[in-house]
Amino acid sequence: MGKPPVKARRPAQRRPQRRASAPPATPRLIALNKPFDVLTQFTDGQGRATLKDFLPISGVYPAGRLDRDSEGLLLLTNDGRLQARITDPRHKLAKTYWVQVEGEPSTAQLDALRAGPVLNDGPTRPAEVEQIAEPALWPRNPPVRFRKSIPTHWLQITIREGRNRQIRRMTAAVGLPTLRLVRVAIGDWQLGDLQPGQWRELPITADS
Repeated sequence: MGKPPVKARRPAQRRPQRRASAPPATPRLIALNKPFDVLTQFTDGQGRATLKDFLPISGVYPAGRLDRDSEGLLLLTNDGRLQARITDPRHKLAKTYWVQVEGEPSTAQLDALRAGPVLNDGPTRPAEVEQIAEPALWPRNPPVRFRKSIPTHWLQITIREGRNRQIRRMTAAVGLPTLRLVRVAIGDWQLGDLQPGQWRELPITADS
């Protein structure tokens, strides 16, 4: 009997490689002081406040997020590569927050924050933590709800990762619930004197 015909193998198909998007003709980097109760997006089907209510610029997108109930520095850009550099955890870009906590922080609690508390999604990286005097901030609207019998204090916390609601979960893990959270720096970019809802254009350098 003759041998069955050998089927010719089809050449392996190569998957098309994704090309990196070209940088915009005019890269832009915007710093916004995101107010409390504002979503970090430009649209919302439920009528809630969004970035569109404060930023009359099209074509820019948030580089990272800031929770609806948090305030402070939000960076936006039209440059995808810059956006990735700011948000990619591999770059370990420092993010600094002023945090009002309920209770009197003990040395043990501060040390636990510095070491990196273990959360339900694993241990956090070591953080820079120091107790600070109450900063000169704008009044929050609506005001923070206090319990008169329990004091509050302010911490400055710097982290180099960005898990969901990470600062709030870290302080809760050591017994210091967060009452107010304001981001004041991302890397070398500072909030400065921007008031809630105000924005400014930032220069983009070779190191940006």
